[in-house]
Amino acid sequence: MVAYVELNKSLTEEESALKEQIHRFAAEVFRPAAMELDPLTPEQVIDRSSVLWEVFRKYRELGYHLRGMPEAFGGIELSPLSLHIISEELGWGAADLAISMGAGSMPYSFAARSGNQELIEEYVRPYIDDTEGRFVGCWGITEPQHGSDVVFMGNGMDPPPGVAFDLFAERDGDDWVLRGQKSSWVSNGTIATHSMVHMGVDRSLGMAGSAIAFVPLDLPGVTKGKPLDKLGQRALNQGEIFFDDVRIPASYMLVPQPAYALMGDFIIAGANGGMGATFTGLARAAFEEALSYTRDRVQGGKPICEHQAVQLKLMDMFITVEAARGLSRAALTYNAATIPPAPEYSIASKVFGTQASFQVASDALQLHGGYGLARGMVIEKLFRDARAALIEDGTNEVLSLAGARRIIDKHK
Repeated sequence: MVAYVELNKSLTEEESALKEQIHRFAAEVFRPAAMELDPLTPEQVIDRSSVLWEVFRKYRELGYHLRGMPEAFGGIELSPLSLHIISEELGWGAADLAISMGAGSMPYSFAARSGNQELIEEYVRPYIDDTEGRFVGCWGITEPQHGSDVVFMGNGMDPPPGVAFDLFAERDGDDWVLRGQKSSWVSNGTIATHSMVHMGVDRSLGMAGSAIAFVPLDLPGVTKGKPLDKLGQRALNQGEIFFDDVRIPASYMLVPQPAYALMGDFIIAGANGGMGATFTGLARAAFEEALSYTRDRVQGGKPICEHQAVQLKLMDMFITVEAARGLSRAALTYNAATIPPAPEYSIASKVFGTQASFQVASDALQLHGGYGLARGMVIEKLFRDARAALIEDGTNEVLSLAGARRIIDKHK
């Protein structure tokens, strides 16, 4: 298998070593496990005997779950370039598992930065010490009636006041009481032990009247639906979570309503930036599968990579992958050092990177011919996984409108 040329000549020894280490992990752990999980039913994927839990254990044993966590709690502070390298390599190995591992840390990462000592001692420190996958987080934002519109309504203006999260929280003394549900697209939804939950707290303000809380999912009133059966990213567990008069202490509110809009920019910048990097990895994996196959496949008396039509296709794919990496690295690096961030660059990275991954995977599948359609082929899985990325974490169309709105407003 071909290894891509690192164009950045300024990588430190630590960054180079990290790149080799994380690639080896992606090749030896992520890729084989994802291929094993892909044909299983959603119930089999999350069964305690599943290889999924071995992935969690190995990921935690190597300390990858500590990236982005504050050093004060045992976390590892990494350069933006190192964070991009990790995301790209994990996406190269298996985008579905990369997303699962990333979502698994979100509630604890936010709780660690909240300053809430109760949350830190009861949940953050045990998560940091967890090498068994006993603590699994999820990001509870999407709802049956609210998906991409939580970012932007797509009509050239802010959402009207009546548009708000259906999951609503009311203050009751020293507690908040949660009522409503999150949809079947919550990553890690049916296996998570804790969630970072977005909810409405003031309907008169629309989406601006929202807040984010840390919610243990073993509380009375929390129930879960069935794991979702999907076209692609089948190693990524997703499912509904229901909240029926779920009571949490007021101190568990990580982001109160007045800070929600600003925090939303940080979340969009981080999540979309990570998606751009992850699916650059998938695009690269698809290109490498195509290059390897076309070197071996003989038609017309020679390997098909010697046919000019195939060469033109390979070069287009190569250019697309390199462009995706350049944009995603630049966006992630810029927003990591900029307060407040510029989400439009991360949005551009997500939109371009995911579209690049789908186009490259489609072209790579075409070069495989009929073999590309066969179950068990890496390229067939990459194609299905890439398709899901055009929708998740905000559909590319709605995200593009959100990015355009920001660009227009900044350059009045």
